[in-house]
Amino acid sequence: MDGNENQNDTLSPDSLPPPVPWAPAAVRLLQSIVYHDDAGDHWNQILAGVTPLSDYFARIGLMLIVNEEDGMAYLRQIEPEVLPPDYPSIPRLFRSVRLTFEASLLCVLLRDELRRFEEEIHRDDRCVIEQSSLLEIWQSLVPGEDDAVRANRNLGGQLRKLEELKFVRQFEKQPPSWEVRRILKARLPLADLERLRADLETELMRRSNGADAPESATEVLDDNEEDSNE
Repeated sequence: MDGNENQNDTLSPDSLPPPVPWAPAAVRLLQSIVYHDDAGDHWNQILAGVTPLSDYFARIGLMLIVNEEDGMAYLRQIEPEVLPPDYPSIPRLFRSVRLTFEASLLCVLLRDELRRFEEEIHRDDRCVIEQSSLLEIWQSLVPGEDDAVRANRNLGGQLRKLEELKFVRQFEKQPPSWEVRRILKARLPLADLERLRADLETELMRRSNGADAPESATEVLDDNEEDSNE
């Protein structure tokens, strides 16, 4: 390695641009959704720096979404057709996630719980549901889940997968309960919810009739951003 390569690989403090107070929040947004009750000060940094953050992300083809009512902020990819003609072609930062049939079914159940909660209870409260309540619905819908212990184990595994996507968060361990996070509304708006519900009902009918499900039928929910945000 020659001297020029060593020089290019080293940064001196004097060569760095001035710091910006929203830099930690920008990195956190590139990693995941930011909720108002997350540890640290990222939420306040976002609120204080919405304008420069939005400008920064727009330059690299990303849109900052800040929903103060639901207490969350996240990034969306700006579609190429929306960008001005003089913008260069920008590679996609986020890749799609296709959830399994079981995970998609659980998303529909949780989305219904969240909608019911917001219609009946004050919005500022947390939407928390006990796993045992979900299990009753789960067993009534999923063919072959007659064994309660096995069904509960499967349900817990699906909930943990959705927790990785920040759709839910474990609220209590014993008895297990889960908070349904409001990003699920953004990822699964009502129009998409009804479409997905219809697809799942068709698939459930196939399975209850003993038909083998094609591999593609287990991938029914396309989440546009979330996994590469993790």
